[in-house]
Amino acid sequence: MTNTEYDAIVIGAGQGGGPLAGALARAGRRTAIVERAHVGGTCINEGCTPTKTMVASARVAYLAGRGADYGVYTGPVTVDMFRVRQRKRDIVESFRSGSERRLTSTDGLDLLMGDATFTGPDTVAVRMLDGTRRTLRAGTIVVNAGARPATPPLEGLDGVASLDSTSIMELDAVPERLLVLGGGYVGLEFGQMFRRFGAGVTVVQRGPALLAREDPDVAEAVAGIMREDGIEVLLDASATRVEPDGSGIRLHVEAEGGARELTGSHLLLAAGRRPNTDGLGLDAAGVATDGRGFITVDERLRTSVPGIYAIGDCNGGPAFTHISYDDFRVLSANLLEGRDATTRGRLVPYTVFIDPQLGRVGMGEAEARAAGRRVRVARMPMANVARALEVDEPRGFMKAVVDADTDQILGCAVLGLEGGELMATLQTAMMGRLPYTVLRDAVWAHPTIAESLNNLFSALE
Repeated sequence: MTNTEYDAIVIGAGQGGGPLAGALARAGRRTAIVERAHVGGTCINEGCTPTKTMVASARVAYLAGRGADYGVYTGPVTVDMFRVRQRKRDIVESFRSGSERRLTSTDGLDLLMGDATFTGPDTVAVRMLDGTRRTLRAGTIVVNAGARPATPPLEGLDGVASLDSTSIMELDAVPERLLVLGGGYVGLEFGQMFRRFGAGVTVVQRGPALLAREDPDVAEAVAGIMREDGIEVLLDASATRVEPDGSGIRLHVEAEGGARELTGSHLLLAAGRRPNTDGLGLDAAGVATDGRGFITVDERLRTSVPGIYAIGDCNGGPAFTHISYDDFRVLSANLLEGRDATTRGRLVPYTVFIDPQLGRVGMGEAEARAAGRRVRVARMPMANVARALEVDEPRGFMKAVVDADTDQILGCAVLGLEGGELMATLQTAMMGRLPYTVLRDAVWAHPTIAESLNNLFSALE
């Protein structure tokens, strides 16, 4: 057992922890960063990077299958999952190794590969991957432990093979029929992806709509697109039991029309995530958590123990890479620059990488009305956008919510071609507190998707 004093310890080399450890070290603070699996966190290794790489492959398959719509004939489309998987692995390895090089080349920063456990409010024991043990001590400790797929309490699950958002990306063949338990972002991205690869897909959603946090009109439009792509979508459907069925599985579901039995070759569990806090020994440090195990923090990312902070997915905030990175910026500003930065009032943009994309930022219509805001709503189908018609991708619609008293844009949902990019344009206007009239009256290049903002805001109710 070796004991080492540091100025700071970061637990987890994710998209917030890695940059923070580097910033602390460059500022002259001797820093240790402990990572038990692989540098880069969920985003690079099991989240954004690999999934969007595979989404891109699925989109190529989709466009190839639609070639005749454009007057281009390619013949039957086949998918080589070995090649899809290898392309994904290569890009992940490139990103991961680059992140690791940045850490190991930073003076004053030690990258320790192993499991970290608190033994007190300022001490961390590390069981290294090589079997040795180390004890670290520091006045500043930051937890960036991330989260992992949750396992739902489903009868019979222990007796069947199932997939989660990590293991499904390692398949070497397209499933014959994929049953997806959960109609959120993860379930829909994988469901549409594997449908485009050639699998039969059924999505089982316990609630009355997909994407439960979205406005009803947005959720309904997404469900329509999924069904148009040949995906069976079951709403208000609760999975009650699963059992083996020959070489596949049988899923028992209570749905609106009564009991159903679904058979499939593969089962994907996409029913949420849980924090990686259960093995950290937080009780030994006195760090408080909520009922789900997420670390409780204030708007400055401080935990219940002075000197201990939590950033990223493990603190229960929005589980997006860019939020983890913004947590790093908040904490870096306060620890290294003496500022008083907070997470209060920050916009939370995100994109769901179904196709067409769903870009979202700010308030939805239902949320704004529930908050008592007087709002005006602008809606326009993508079928009214010249660029979408020219490339023959007119599915979806765009929607913006405007404060009726100030003309400020409160939020938007863009379900359509490059919806995330158009959402970012609206977000920029929101950050600059521009009234919607500036976008309505702007001169946009033609033919672009952005020029649709002229017509969108001209249609404001």
